[in-house]
Amino acid sequence: MTDQPANRVQQDPAYGVIIGPGTVRFERMLPGPIERVWSYLTDSKKRRTWLAAGEMDLRPGGQVEHIFRNSELTTHDDPPPAKHAANSKESRMHGHILACEPPRLLAYSWGETTGEHADAGSEVRFELTTVGKDVQLVLTHSKLANRDSMVGVASGWHAHLGVLADRLNGRAPSGFWVAYTSWEHDYAQRIPPGPRTHDVTLAG
Repeated sequence: MTDQPANRVQQDPAYGVIIGPGTVRFERMLPGPIERVWSYLTDSKKRRTWLAAGEMDLRPGGQVEHIFRNSELTTHDDPPPAKHAANSKESRMHGHILACEPPRLLAYSWGETTGEHADAGSEVRFELTTVGKDVQLVLTHSKLANRDSMVGVASGWHAHLGVLADRLNGRAPSGFWVAYTSWEHDYAQRIPPGPRTHDVTLAG
């Protein structure tokens, strides 16, 4: 097993920030160029190395599919916690493109369901900006239904973005489930109950 994320807190303090009810935002500085980062958001083969495979029809209204295989993202990992055991195998998620302006903006619905209990799901938005040789990524996930969703989504994005940063920097990423478990514990303590806007970044 590789470095525990808890030991990396001082090196990686970039916790998500709750900017409004049901909304969490992350900011990351990644190695450019911007077209390369964009490809890791939109190309199924590259996206599967840090998040999920699946095709995207990159036009407003186009379909989005994510095929998650979280236990295959990294090596030397721990098994998932018992409550996430169902996510240790393949799971699928669908949505639709809400905005697409290559290579700077991508937004789509997350976790849509159909049928008798149809649900439009939440929304995720990626914004890319060139900063010298690097690229600033701002990820905003909104319309999350409740605190449990916010804790799970914040933990998941923190772990997935860590894998993305490692891939783009040519490093072998730490275990995904090791990271997720650590961040889930942290966010459960830092995201307060209720709808108040709150900064969850570690102090000091």
